[in-house]
Amino acid sequence: MEFSTQTTIDGATRLTVDGDLTIYHAAEIKERLIDGVRASPVLELDLSHVGQIDSAGVQLLALAKRESRTQGHAFAIVGHSLAVREVIEFFNMVAYFGDPLVIPANERR
Repeated sequence: MEFSTQTTIDGATRLTVDGDLTIYHAAEIKERLIDGVRASPVLELDLSHVGQIDSAGVQLLALAKRESRTQGHAFAIVGHSLAVREVIEFFNMVAYFGDPLVIPANERR
């Protein structure tokens, strides 16, 4: 599991996750997400490099969204891998997160 952080042109903090959002990495992911939400008034989460996500990963994303609301901060998922899109759609949470799901033209199911 790898994380990288950068500041975008508009001043948001972008946290990129490279690996799996699964129960096996839940403690590490939770710590990074909550720290990111608390430290930045605008956190963008790039999940375009996530290979697998399970229900624990979805719960962590929901926790980060809820914590950002509590802090009065903005939280957005700006990149969705195929695995992330499928799981978010399966759990019917697209509206909860409220982020546009961009599907690349060259991607086939």
